[in-house]
Amino acid sequence: MRCFSCDSVKTIFLMAKINVISAYLLLIMYLLAVASCNTAQSDPVFPSVSYKTTNSVPKQNNIIIDTAAYKKKMIKMANGDTSGKWAFKDDFPNEGAILPYKRIIAYYGNLYSTRMGILGELPKKEMFSRLKKELAVWQKVDPETPTIPALHYIVTTAQSSPGSGGLYRLRMPSSEIDKVMVMAEEINAIVFLDIQVGLSTLKEEIPVLEKYLKHPRVHLGIDPEFSMKGGQKPGTVIGSFDAKDVNYATSYLATLVNKYNLPPKVLVLHRFTQGMLKRTKEINTRPEVQLVMDMDGWGAPDRKINTYKQFVYSEPIQFTGFKLFYKNDLKEPPHKMLTPEQLMSLKPIPMYIQYQ
Repeated sequence: MRCFSCDSVKTIFLMAKINVISAYLLLIMYLLAVASCNTAQSDPVFPSVSYKTTNSVPKQNNIIIDTAAYKKKMIKMANGDTSGKWAFKDDFPNEGAILPYKRIIAYYGNLYSTRMGILGELPKKEMFSRLKKELAVWQKVDPETPTIPALHYIVTTAQSSPGSGGLYRLRMPSSEIDKVMVMAEEINAIVFLDIQVGLSTLKEEIPVLEKYLKHPRVHLGIDPEFSMKGGQKPGTVIGSFDAKDVNYATSYLATLVNKYNLPPKVLVLHRFTQGMLKRTKEINTRPEVQLVMDMDGWGAPDRKINTYKQFVYSEPIQFTGFKLFYKNDLKEPPHKMLTPEQLMSLKPIPMYIQYQ
């Protein structure tokens, strides 16, 4: 990977007025930068970040929301479902919750890859333009629910080779996460850091992200597909998380919310088979965390809706999401993506929409 800090210092060195004192100081800076860039960091632990933060985040630990208004929105989200599965359970969030007041429209991917999603596939300007159009379409379809943009970045990627630690996963360097954070600030978007653990665990991977997760803008996604509890290589079988894995993630996030007086975090759980999430009835809800079960499968519209009904609707937790693939959803007849109007007819209505 190219080391941009080294190039920057070289440029400064060449452009500086040559005198004994400045040249000596710049030479010291250059040597330190080169030494830093040549240090092997195949599995980095992320450093502090320096993005703009809300200087005065209000106290969030007490539930002080308008409960009647919140319940009304949750009933609307259920969209007339009469099964009782999505009846509101009085699990109110802390003040500052995003859902169900707003709908999250997310672009998903990794900056190193043009094949993992639209985030990374397109140049920034073009991606922003396309995301803006999606936000506008959703806003028109559901004018009562404001849309907010999100960048959903795969920060830990499953690998086909074991790597130096034998865990079949690769953590992205802080320089790449920093790019996403800066991009999000440009369009006032929230950020999701998504984890594919491979043969690692959430207990190993979430804590190294704390310096990002304590930022009010940052939320979390976890992908059971690449959690290989049987020790298999990622991609050979579909992996899984248990309720205890999810509960660990929500507990960790809740601790951060309380420690730093943050608004509730959103946790996205990907799912497209029954076995990807086990013992879902044992998943705990907390006022500090909003849980989204995201329908993650690709294919023809009817098949996707059937997957949603089977594996998302049937095991309710709190909120639902729906992933749309710009390319893979076109592979099967009728070669069309589901429209926002069609997704608005689902029970419950998805509050998180992800484009890949």
